[in-house]
Parts: sequence; structure tokens; C-alpha cells
Amino acid sequence: MKEYYDVIIVGTGAAGLYCALNLPERKKVLLLTKQKADQSDSFLAQGGICMLRGEGDYNDYFQDTMRAGHFESDEKAVELMIRSSNSIIRDLVRRHVDFARDAQGNLAFTREGAHSQPRILFHEDETGKQITQTLLDEVNTKDNIEICEYMTMVDLIVKDNVCGGIIIMDEKNEVYPVRAKHVVLACGGLGGLYQNSTNFPHITGDALGIAMKHQIVLEHLDYIQIHPTTLYSKKPGRRFLVSESVRGEGALLLDKNGQRFTDELQPRDTVSKAIFAQMEKEGSHCVWEDMRPLGKDTILKHFPNIYQHCLDEGYDPCKEPIPVVPAQHYFMGGIKVDLGSRTSMKGLYACGETSCNGVHGKNRLASNSLLESLVFARRAADDIMFGEEPEFDASGRLDCSRYEDRDAILGEYHKAVRSEIERMKKSHE
Repeated sequence: MKEYYDVIIVGTGAAGLYCALNLPERKKVLLLTKQKADQSDSFLAQGGICMLRGEGDYNDYFQDTMRAGHFESDEKAVELMIRSSNSIIRDLVRRHVDFARDAQGNLAFTREGAHSQPRILFHEDETGKQITQTLLDEVNTKDNIEICEYMTMVDLIVKDNVCGGIIIMDEKNEVYPVRAKHVVLACGGLGGLYQNSTNFPHITGDALGIAMKHQIVLEHLDYIQIHPTTLYSKKPGRRFLVSESVRGEGALLLDKNGQRFTDELQPRDTVSKAIFAQMEKEGSHCVWEDMRPLGKDTILKHFPNIYQHCLDEGYDPCKEPIPVVPAQHYFMGGIKVDLGSRTSMKGLYACGETSCNGVHGKNRLASNSLLESLVFARRAADDIMFGEEPEFDASGRLDCSRYEDRDAILGEYHKAVRSEIERMKKSHE
């Protein structure tokens, strides 16, 4: 690892990888991640990625997104995402992402909750893995991009509200200052702060705490999405997601007596509230999702990963309902950015789940996350290439002696983030 790069990108999910691939090969790029490069939440996305189904779909897609977000979404950001979707999908296909196709070879579409029509591309029930692994494989062929695993960002290098790099630590608490003209935060969400989450446990909102330390503008930290359906388990660790596509294809939610109690295709927050209410009414730990209406062929072809995981837990979804419970899933708030993914600090960008560009409002529409990540990752790359280059004053000595204990440093960041989430919640009461 060198001491200087043109661009540092923190995070190896879809946003970080796509940003790197959209930079010119003359730029020396460093990609950092806390664990292995393939342990990002982008790899866990099951359902799919949205795209505009022609101009006649625009108004419906726009309204679906706004309605799901409780009409708090930024209209310009939503329009940018939707209008960019076709070029993003064409680019992914060019990069050999293998989306499902019909018998005639055309792209196949599925539907999820709160969508007025099928507009979601998918690869079985592992769309995020298909997209992100394809991008990671391509990154690994680029001589200008270096990936450094098991490195944790513990601070930014900042002077006069200009970012000039980051401070990172390895697993032995060795400190490395790395400088760059441009830094992109693509660190993911904050699910690791929650007991029940579909996220990897090491994704804990570190960038949010660092941003708070440097008075970088944040927005809507209390906008945290609960996914209605994760497989109920008494085992510790990450909760296994049962994709919303399953309900989009016809699965039903049942109470303990086998009766439907809600409309399965409502927005996620509405369905989650209905499930919590039913669990409280029954005094139960879960409700039941019945996949049998899909038919065995659809279950095995479209949802093979979900099917196998259910079998491993002792349930056969072709023969019986499976127990499901809501869990923390997605973070709509984050580091506030503009349409170029620029933060309030010069030279610093944010994209993906750690950012808040306003697309999702108060509640994310299903399968908008991968699209939004890619659109705004490319916007960050565009601004790095064509925008004004910040001037960082590198004079003066950088004191790294204060960075001694990584866990203690991160613990303070996490404490600050939790406190701010609670403060924002109370301000909305």
C-alpha cells in the first residue's frame, strides 16, 4: 500500500466497485474494506434491480417511489435515478451481468411490494451477488485499482473543511495515513449496531460517526427500514432475508391459524407494522409465509437459495409455510450529498447506503437500492473527473499517536451514532 493515491474508496460493495470502474485508468485508486472484499451487504441483495420500462412507465415508477417514501423523497434525485436506469442496465449487461431472460431471450421482469407493475430484473434470488461479484471480478483485472482487505478507516485527514485522505488501521492496530485528492465513502449501512439485522455484523456505520466528528452534514439518521420477512431463528447472528420478490410472485402471510391478515404487497414499513401487530395480538415470536401458491417450479427456479436455506433450517417451503419475523434491513439516512454525490466537505464524496441523496425518503421502495447505489457511484466518478479539484493544505505534521485502540475509537463513533438516532427520533415525536 502506497502513501498517496488519486482516489481512495472506502467499501467494496456495488457502489464502491462501480465508482472505481467508472474512473479513468490513469487514476490510481485504492479500495479499502474491513473484512474480505466480498463481505458487503450488496452481495446479500436477493430481489433485484429496478429499471424504467419505457417512457410510459415513468410516471408510475416515479409515483411508486414517492409513495413508498411517504412523499419525502427528493424529486430531482428520484428523477435522476429513474432516468439513468436504462443506461446503468445496458452497462451491466455489457459487463456480462447475467439477468434472467424469457424463452425469447428478452430480459425477464418480476414485481415486488408497492410496485404498480413488474420492472425488476433479477438473477435467481441472488441478484446482488451476481452484480457485485461481476464488478469485483472486473476490478481485479485493473492495474490502476488496488484492493486492501482487513483495513478499517478510523478517521479522515482534514484541514479547513477539505479532505486530504484517511487514517486506517490493520488488525494489529498499526496505523497508516493514506492521502488522496478525492475520498469516496461507500461503507454501507449500520445494521451491525442492531441485534436483529439482515446486514453483515461488521457494517456498523463507522463513516457516520467520523462525519459527525468533523461536522459533515448528516440527514435522517432515524430513517431505518425494517424488512417484514426474515427467516425466524433462535440462532445468533445475521438474519436470513426472505426476499420481497417471494410475495411479489404470490406468497401469502398467515397467522398461527393459517389465515391471511394483511395485503402482502404494501410498502415494507406497512407490512412490518401489520406483522408486529399480529405477533402482539397472538403473543407469538413470528408469523408464517406460505410460498406454496408459487408452485414448486417457480420456487426451485427463481428462489433456489431461499429454498435451500429453508431446508437447512428444517422447513420445506414447497410443502409448508415458513416462520418469518421483521428485522433491521436498510438505512435511508446518512451523509447528506447532492446530485453529484458530494458531501459538505470538499474532496469528500459518499454513495450507496452510507449516503443520503434523498431518493428513498422515509421508506425505500423495493429493489431501488442497487440502482440508486450504481447511479450515484457513477455520479461521484463523473464529478471527480470533471469537477473542480480541491486544494488541500498538506503542511504541518500529522499526529497519529492518538489512534491506539481501534475498538475504542469505533466504540465512540457507534455511541455517537446511536445517540444521534435517538435524538432525531424524539425530535419527530
